[in-house]
Amino acid sequence: MALAILPQHALGITRHYELNITMLNVTRLCHTKSLVAVNGQFPGPRIVAREGDRLLIKVNNHVSNNITIHWHGIRQLRSGWADGPAYITQCPIQTGQSYVYNYTIVGQRGTLFWHAHISWIRATVYGPLIILPKRHVQYPFAKPHEEVPVIFGEWFNADTEAIISQALQTGGGPNVSDAYTLNGLPGPLYNCSAKDTFKLKVKAGKTYLLRLINAALNDELFFSIANHTLTVVEADALYVKPFETDTILITPGQTTNVLLKTKPQFPAATFLMLARPYATGAATFDNSTVAGILEYEQSPSPDSSTPVSVMKLPLFRPTLPALNDTAFAANFLNKLRSLANRQYPANVPQNIDEHFFFTVGLGTSPCDQTQGCQGPNGTKFAASVNNISFAQPTTALLQSHFSGQSSGVYSPDFPYNPLRWFNYTGNPPNNTMVGNATKVMVLPFNTSVELIMQDTSILGAESHPLHLHGFNFFVVGQGFGNYDPNKDPKNFNLVDPVERNTVGVPSGGWVAIRFLADNPGVWFMHCHLEVHTSWGLKMAWLVLDGKLRNQKLLPPPADLPKC
Repeated sequence: MALAILPQHALGITRHYELNITMLNVTRLCHTKSLVAVNGQFPGPRIVAREGDRLLIKVNNHVSNNITIHWHGIRQLRSGWADGPAYITQCPIQTGQSYVYNYTIVGQRGTLFWHAHISWIRATVYGPLIILPKRHVQYPFAKPHEEVPVIFGEWFNADTEAIISQALQTGGGPNVSDAYTLNGLPGPLYNCSAKDTFKLKVKAGKTYLLRLINAALNDELFFSIANHTLTVVEADALYVKPFETDTILITPGQTTNVLLKTKPQFPAATFLMLARPYATGAATFDNSTVAGILEYEQSPSPDSSTPVSVMKLPLFRPTLPALNDTAFAANFLNKLRSLANRQYPANVPQNIDEHFFFTVGLGTSPCDQTQGCQGPNGTKFAASVNNISFAQPTTALLQSHFSGQSSGVYSPDFPYNPLRWFNYTGNPPNNTMVGNATKVMVLPFNTSVELIMQDTSILGAESHPLHLHGFNFFVVGQGFGNYDPNKDPKNFNLVDPVERNTVGVPSGGWVAIRFLADNPGVWFMHCHLEVHTSWGLKMAWLVLDGKLRNQKLLPPPADLPKC
């Protein structure tokens, strides 16, 4: 048998990055504060690689906070030690320590991002992670003139660690952000922020690829550009069938690539790019709007001797959906479809080994303060999956599993279904208390999984963006009300469902996903609204090793941080 000699470009290269975690003074809204940043930048630096590349990223912690970094959406095949969630796959990098995240990008290309994965530090520690296709492999759409990362964030005048610490102590809801940001800038609709505005300068008659990333802590966002149509071509670093829309919806943890086709000639106008929240729950939220400006370059023409001042041009503003437009949200999500062609197939699991039904939502836990608590009826706010609020361990789950010393760290008996059945989207039960435990769901290697996630109205129905580490999954169905196991599966899309790593469980509804558990390790699944994660809306899957050598978790690196 002849050996196939692969060209060098097909093998990928090793890329080295170094991230220095330091404090940085940043001023927004006329308020200066010292925040945790990376390489002296806010937001953090762009990391760029190609499909097939190996990344060695050294993180040096020079701040008093413990740190971990998560490479959001990277599958981490057999390299769970590099995934990053604190106390799940690693102990944190302590002050003065370093850790090298070592992983290879296998079968992925597109827009992802990286962020801190401990407490609320990701409010300021985040940046784009751009995976280009292999050399000489084209996009499944026309090559854009330029590619522009646009990362949404939230700005807090106060220290976010103090905010969540106080909220967890009192049991009440945390203070909301003071502004949303585009590439770290709040824009002209906020006080004292006209100079801190993201401006996208474009040429007429060109196509731009906008790499949209929602790195906000707690809010799903609508986004639109006045008088321009966007063509969605990718979601969570997976190509989709292109479709046009005036507005996109993007939850925390999601990425969306859109093509922006500019006007054929200079339009003698500028255009606002706006983002504001999609809010479905009863909780308070930052009801404000971030704005950037789309500006066209003025090319000299024989008719005009001098360009028109931008300040004198009319400024158009887009119309965004209503804050609670759940119908728009459902319709937008229904438009997302996998390419499902020969080059980019949709390998939806057809035969399911394990069926799971998880309720996700808010609840309460007992007050432990002598002066009372600020949650419902004097309790503390909590959140849960199947009525179990995740208790964070003090030893990393993956290390405990690998060393065979899991006793006292976690128990392998996370429930397949809710412990108590009730009318999930109807009148709430009298008892709103949740349990508290560190449980994992154990899956044999290559188990095909179908998971229904059902929102509950215990403390009011609310949309929950759920992120699964270590896997992409297919969103085969969604609906409102209570999931009906007899009727709803008949409408599942098993041909070209969208594939992604983060999905919104609809407010007062359910979502169905399928995935193949082909990646050994311990994989976190949690709400990407940071407040709900802090309250316990999280759990973990433990995927056992397969029989073959390439189906086993790699051993831990020597510099893995200790707890």
